[in-house]
Amino acid sequence: MFNLKLFLASSSKTRKEILKKVGLKFTAISSNIDEITRANTNEEYLINLSKLKAEKVASSLTEGVVIGADSMICFNGKRIGKPKSKKEAIKILKLLSGKINYALTGVTIIDLYNDVTISFCEKTDVYFDSISDDEIEWYVNHEKYILERAGYSLAGKTAIFIPMISGDYYNVLGMPICRVYKELRKLGYNISDFE
Repeated sequence: MFNLKLFLASSSKTRKEILKKVGLKFTAISSNIDEITRANTNEEYLINLSKLKAEKVASSLTEGVVIGADSMICFNGKRIGKPKSKKEAIKILKLLSGKINYALTGVTIIDLYNDVTISFCEKTDVYFDSISDDEIEWYVNHEKYILERAGYSLAGKTAIFIPMISGDYYNVLGMPICRVYKELRKLGYNISDFE
């Protein structure tokens, strides 16, 4: 079979790195959408955004498979946004200390070859150890990711405070690659179709 075209509806550096890491060849196209949508749940909100992103990119193509994604970190059912300052990051980390939060990623895959669309939301629980005020202070002064994704990244220094996760590691980074590949396989594709 000839190589098929895969598109990532994102300019996210992390999402691009994850797809490259598993050997998928793709073209990234920024969707540039207004991230406003109506939804009753966080999951529905993320699926709607992923669909808007994928549809925006797909509308400019005649063939290919398009992946759109959007993610958030939640605690007790509420979204935790990106901190705007070190002070806000400290507040978030104190909230998460010794507790479980979770990452949600909504994904939409649009298969233009077969006119099929699949959407889903993946959840990964993230367990935090109790973190002392001194450790939090050290962390915010030494971590480059504090102004991203709820003030932490598993790829950074926060790893020393997270003894375990339940779910896809890459989902916490914004791309549940195992589930994405499973969905591509359900559509009849193999990793070698996109190399």
